[in-house]
Amino acid sequence: MKIEHLGIAVKSLGLSDDLFSKLLGKDSYKQESVEREGVVTSFYQVGDSKIELLEASKEESPISKFIEKKGEGIHHIAFGVDDIHSEIERLKKAGFQFISEEPKDGADNKIVVFLHPKSTNGVLVELCQEKA
Repeated sequence: MKIEHLGIAVKSLGLSDDLFSKLLGKDSYKQESVEREGVVTSFYQVGDSKIELLEASKEESPISKFIEKKGEGIHHIAFGVDDIHSEIERLKKAGFQFISEEPKDGADNKIVVFLHPKSTNGVLVELCQEKA
């Protein structure tokens, strides 16, 4: 397991892309829309990990709700795994709760699943595996 990326909820992807491009000294390598989740993402490679900026593309998206409640900021931490299904089973047996136990397509060519923050000290944790 490794830290794959940190997800940051933003109000404006345009303004935040400008800010992070200046901060990191490089441009985003990919922007992608995930319609099912109602978000548009922008990715930055930082060493072996990534930063994912997330902007809501519809009012009822989880990112829109997060920003309403908490404002802009770190939304989740994602861990890269080799076998998402075995990790789900391992973590279920260890007592962790999932938002959904069925992996789904995510951004950046990944399948993803989220652990419920109630079982991870208030941190939204994403497991992600590279699509075959």
